[in-house]
Parts: sequence; C-alpha cells; structure tokens
Amino acid sequence: MATESFEEIAETFEFLDDWEDRYRHVIDLGKAMPPLDDAFRVPATKVDGCASQVWIRPVIDGSGPQAVFDFQGESDAMIVRGLIAILHALYAGVRVDDIARIDAAAELGRLGLNDHLSAQRSNGLRAMVERIRTIAAETAAAS
Repeated sequence: MATESFEEIAETFEFLDDWEDRYRHVIDLGKAMPPLDDAFRVPATKVDGCASQVWIRPVIDGSGPQAVFDFQGESDAMIVRGLIAILHALYAGVRVDDIARIDAAAELGRLGLNDHLSAQRSNGLRAMVERIRTIAAETAAAS
C-alpha cells in the first residue's frame, strides 16, 4: 500500500547497486526537502529516541479519520534528514485512518535499510514511525 512517491524511491534503490550510491541518494532526498522553520523546532515537535536532533511537524488536512496526513521534518544529520524524506514519501497524502495499515518495517525493508543502518539510526527511524502513527491515530480519533 505504498504511495507513488515511495515506489519511485524503491525503484531508484533497485537501480542503484552500490550502497555508497544509495546513501548519496538518501542524502540528496534530504537536501531536496524544504527546511523546517526554526519556530517549529520546539520540544512539542522533537522526536525522542533519536541519536540526532529530529523534529516532525504534522500538517493535517481535515479532521477525523478522513483527514489527510502530511508533515514537515528536519534533522541536524544529513542521513537522518534523508530518512525523514523517505518517511514523507511513505506517508504524505495518506488518510490518517490508513496510516496504521502501512507496514513501515516491510516497506523500508524493501529498500534494504534494515541491513545498512546502525542500531541507533534504526531505533531513531522506528521512533519517527511511531510518532507519525501516534499523530495519525490521535487525529483519526478526534472528530
């Protein structure tokens, strides 16, 4: 149930055989993201459980279960900023009640990230996914 944006990333990853090239691509994805305004780099948007600084600011269109999820994100680490871009491709434009049905571990596994990220980065990635899932669940429950 991946988005078209995520499928494009998955196809690019299949094309790039070398992990150095894949890392460069992840970093490029992060560089292409618009920066998060400093006003949103606050404790309320900070993601706990990440070794680097990470902020995720939800941008929800609508309310209740039909609301459409989007977010802005930022990190002080280039590779993590790229991981945020990948999560954005996975989740942006999805209805909040569908977020929980996305198997992030399986989708990210298609990229081979599980085997090539440090334990700290993997934990941080899981923390970001959990934050997104929590925001979506809270939005879906509110009407």
